[in-house]
Amino acid sequence: MSQQNIGGASSSNDEGAGSSREQDRLLPIANVGRIMKNILPPNAKISKEAKETMQECVSEFIGFVTSEASDKCRKERRKTVNGDDVCWALGTLGFDDYGGALKRYLHRYRESEGEKVNQEQAGGGSGSHQPRNYLD
Repeated sequence: MSQQNIGGASSSNDEGAGSSREQDRLLPIANVGRIMKNILPPNAKISKEAKETMQECVSEFIGFVTSEASDKCRKERRKTVNGDDVCWALGTLGFDDYGGALKRYLHRYRESEGEKVNQEQAGGGSGSHQPRNYLD
């Protein structure tokens, strides 16, 4: 039995190239489950079906937004999709609320990267650093 996926390539139940492509297309289910669990109360449980459904949704969403950003880059004759392109794509596709949050993240991330470069140039690049939450 063959199943049609969103991208148009067919995959079979065989453990061959089809399942390998499917794995490459989807985010790891453990990561999806971990993100979902962080949102829920500590005693909440998540079914395998819910994780798989969310895995499909977020993977498709990432592809959808990336495709829009890539189209913009192609029209501008650029090869690299950057964070600004992703923010633009989110706004263009009607996800303005997410675009604003991502722009704030991007700004903080760039500030942090600039600080790291300055520290390394000043000789403070010991390699130990605390992870930051750029969304707060």
